[in-house]
Amino acid sequence: MDDVQQIGGTIADALHTVGRELISPRLLLQFALIFIAGVLGTVGAKLLRNRIDFAALLARWPAFLHKFADLTIANLGTILFVLVLAFERALMLAITWPSASYLIGVAASLATAWVVIALVAGLIRNQFVYRLVAVSAWAIAALSILDLLNPTTEALGSIGIVFGGLRITPLLVIKTTVLLMLTLWVTNAIGDFIDRRLKASTDLTPSIQVLMSKLVRLLLVGFAVVVVLSTVGIDLSALAFFTGAIGVGVGLGLQKIVSNLVSGIILLADKSIKPGDVISVGDHFGRVGNMGARYTSVDTRDGREYLIPNEDFITQRVANWTYSSDLVRLYVKFNTTYDSDPRKAIDAAVTAALSIERILKKPAPQCMLTAFGATSIEYELWFWIRDPAAGVANVKSEVLLALWDTLASEGVNIPKPGPARVIYELAREDEPDAPKDQSDAPPPPRSPFPG
Repeated sequence: MDDVQQIGGTIADALHTVGRELISPRLLLQFALIFIAGVLGTVGAKLLRNRIDFAALLARWPAFLHKFADLTIANLGTILFVLVLAFERALMLAITWPSASYLIGVAASLATAWVVIALVAGLIRNQFVYRLVAVSAWAIAALSILDLLNPTTEALGSIGIVFGGLRITPLLVIKTTVLLMLTLWVTNAIGDFIDRRLKASTDLTPSIQVLMSKLVRLLLVGFAVVVVLSTVGIDLSALAFFTGAIGVGVGLGLQKIVSNLVSGIILLADKSIKPGDVISVGDHFGRVGNMGARYTSVDTRDGREYLIPNEDFITQRVANWTYSSDLVRLYVKFNTTYDSDPRKAIDAAVTAALSIERILKKPAPQCMLTAFGATSIEYELWFWIRDPAAGVANVKSEVLLALWDTLASEGVNIPKPGPARVIYELAREDEPDAPKDQSDAPPPPRSPFPG
C-alpha cells in the first residue's frame, strides 16, 4: 500500500505543478510552439508527398528497403514534427533557462519514441501483433520519459492475490499476456515456415507431412509457454492446481475434444485417411481437405465443405475410394428390346464407354448381359476412372448419353414404356380374381349428384 500511496502522491504533486504552470505564460508559449510544430509537420509532409513521386522513386529498391521507406513516408509528418520541436528546443535553450522549454523536450522525446517504434514494429505483417508491440513499447517509453516507470511497476506489483500457491498481480498478468502473445506469434511464424518446408518435401506422404506439422506446432507452443512462464518468474510447480483443474475438466466435459484430438493423430499415423483422398462417410462424399486437430474438412462437388469430427472416422464405416489405389470402378445399367442383337449391344456399349475421355483404356470397359427381363434384356456396363474427385455422377451421365447415341447408330433399340392405361390393363389381366369380361365387372357406383 505504501507504493500505491507513493505513486498517488507523485501524481498529485504533478497535477499541482501543472495547475500552477497553467497560469504561467511560459507554459502557454510552449503549447503554442508545439501546436506550430504540429502544423508545420503536417503541411510539410503534405507538400513533400505532392511534389515528390515516391512510388516511382522507390520502384527498384529491394523489398526490405522499400517497406522501410514506405513506413518512413507514412510517418513523415511526425518526423518533421520532431525536427521542428528539436529546433525550437535548441532555440529556447539558447535564449532562456532549461525549465522554460521542458514541455517541448518531453513532446519531442515522446514523438521520437513513437517514430522509432513505428518504423521497427511496422515490419511486422500481423496487424494485431503490430498494434500490441507498438502500444506496449510506446507506453513503456512514455512512462520512462516521464520518470513514472519504476513507481508504476512497483505499484502494479504490490497489489495481488494468492491463488493455489501462486501470487497473481496486475504486473504479472500484463507481462505474461504480452510475452505470451509475442512468443506465440513467433512460434506460429516458425511453424508456418516448417510447414512449407514439409509440404515441399516429396519424400514424405501427405499424412506424414500433416502429422509432423501438427507435432512440431504442439512442441513449439509448449516450449513457448514454458519459456514465458519461466521468464516472468512463475514456478511451474505452482501450476499443479491448474493442471488438476484441467484434468477434472477433461474428465467432465472435454471428452469429445480429447477424443477428436487423439482420433486425428491416429488417422494421420495409420494413414487410413490423408489429404486428397476421396471418401464417403455417412451421407457425405467428397475429397479430404484440411485435417485439423478437432475435425477434417471434406470438400463436396456442390461447393459445400463439411467439417466432420475426427472421431466419426474411427467409429463409423468409411469408404476410402483412393486408399491403396486411385482407380475406381463404376457401372451403369441399361436395357434393350428382344428384337435387338445382344452381341451388337455389348460391343456398342464398350465403344460408347471408350469414347469418354475420363474412362481408362486399361482396365478396359466391360459389358455383361445380366438377365432376360419380362419385357427387355438387361445389361451392366463396367468402366474405370482415375479421378473420382472430379465427380462420379457427371461421368455416368456422359456414359449414358454416349450409350444413347451409339445404340441408336447401331440399330439397337431401347424399350420404351407404353401409355399408363395399357400398363394398367396388363396388370389387371395378370390378377387371378380380375373379371375377364366387362359384363362380369361390378357396375360403377352411382353419383350422388344429379346429371
